[in-house]
Amino acid sequence: MRLPANFRALSFVFLTASCTFAAACTSSFGPGYIINKQDIDVHFAPGPPPQIAIKFNYELSNNGTRPLSALELRLPRRWRFKTANLQVTWDGQTLNPEPSPDYPRNTLLKLPGSWTISARHNLHIAVNLEPPAPGESYLGFAPDAFFLPAEGWTPQLLPAKGVFATGGAPPDKWILTLHVPKDFVVHTSGDKVKTSKHGDETTIYARQRIVDLYPFVIAGRYVTKQIGSDRQKIYLWTRKPQDPGDIRAVSDSLVKTLANYNLVFGPRSVGEPPAGFLGRHHKPGQNSLPLWLAECPVIPGCFTERNSLNAKLLSEKDEVRSGEMISEDSAMIDPGPGLKKMALAAAPALAASWLGYGQSPGFYEQNPPLSAFPTFAAAIGDEALNGAAARVETIRRALALVPKNSPPAGNETDEVVRAKSFLFFYALQDLYGQETFRKAVRHMLDARRNSGFNLNDLIAAFDEEAHGNTAAFVRLWMKHSGVPADFRAKYENISAQKNIFTKENTSLSRSRNHVCTQPPPRIRTSGIPASGSCLR
Repeated sequence: MRLPANFRALSFVFLTASCTFAAACTSSFGPGYIINKQDIDVHFAPGPPPQIAIKFNYELSNNGTRPLSALELRLPRRWRFKTANLQVTWDGQTLNPEPSPDYPRNTLLKLPGSWTISARHNLHIAVNLEPPAPGESYLGFAPDAFFLPAEGWTPQLLPAKGVFATGGAPPDKWILTLHVPKDFVVHTSGDKVKTSKHGDETTIYARQRIVDLYPFVIAGRYVTKQIGSDRQKIYLWTRKPQDPGDIRAVSDSLVKTLANYNLVFGPRSVGEPPAGFLGRHHKPGQNSLPLWLAECPVIPGCFTERNSLNAKLLSEKDEVRSGEMISEDSAMIDPGPGLKKMALAAAPALAASWLGYGQSPGFYEQNPPLSAFPTFAAAIGDEALNGAAARVETIRRALALVPKNSPPAGNETDEVVRAKSFLFFYALQDLYGQETFRKAVRHMLDARRNSGFNLNDLIAAFDEEAHGNTAAFVRLWMKHSGVPADFRAKYENISAQKNIFTKENTSLSRSRNHVCTQPPPRIRTSGIPASGSCLR
């Protein structure tokens, strides 16, 4: 039977797109190449000054339909790391990288000769990462600790130019080699397959797979402690020993926060592997996946960006509460004045993990209001720690950032738009109720896991669960200036706040003991007032 023409065309496009991402494809319908082999070698030298030397090696084959004269890639981001001594060679011959004329963020490598069909060549890239000088905003490291976050420090080879072009997908398996001082502890992507010691240095070989698309490393002379619970293991890495009482307090706070994230957003998963892959990902019925929290090697150089607005939204005190996910299961934390603050610092970062960090390249490129979703998730965790009154207090702080006589939508400042976006999720809770809100959010996250989500996905999920006109509600909030008057009046009324506090604290005192002490699967969610539970 002859298939319809449009079906054949769609099949052709699907097969071509599949080969773009699958390194196993051995032929192409257009210009392209495959990475037969690759490996990355990271050598940390404690100095002084400390330095990280990285080598990237690739064996490439032209499996396309025509010879190639150039290769495009993205080198380690210069705005994120202070780089030095960049060297690029093609079969040992030095190349001179230059900005791509089509997209300056990319780097163009003009090859010394024609890369003929089926020909194999070796691409070698070497670069040093140096600690930033005072006042510079690069990521930093210390003589006794460093980290390399997922994405941003490894080159990204891009597809060839042309119709049905392919190339750049890593092989199914490859090796990340780490050379560190012998007394360092290491957490990295992939599976450790071999460790060897030579003098004062330890070498670790970690096999990377398809789910380790963005490799990462945390290494240092850390004091390690396992905290959390049987269902949620947390590995706490600090620069010095900590008081056992402080560790218990942090552990208890984090367990409550993470249980709340599980309840509202569903179980956290580390990617979804290809069919048949037996890697580190969440399976139904499994305990929650482990998390690593590591203290920053150098506080000023720990984060690419300090979001002071998040601090304004989540706390009215002038405290340092910064944390950032560097992989799907790891966060770098600035504990601020002491370890007791680490749970507060970790909350916003860990919220991002539940909402898809690392599963979608554009996770941190969302437009309002979704750009404020991780901060809102962190606020939910804050409520789990501090009780029902925290919700109203948080809303009050955000409202103070939005003027009553706000300029027309489109002319509002970034701070106002961010605060409005943050408040929008509270308004959704008020509109549809806590239970429907939970169902809609989990519906969206489950449906769009590993592919990312946008505002249309959010609207569709709430429409399906609540049978409402969520698009109109979004327009009311985001297309008009300020915030709706009824929402502001509800939360700015002082006497109303007192009534809410009294009612919710009474409910909270009745339910907290048996709700907060139960493991996540046994949490009773029915019959608990919407804002009166430590777990929502």
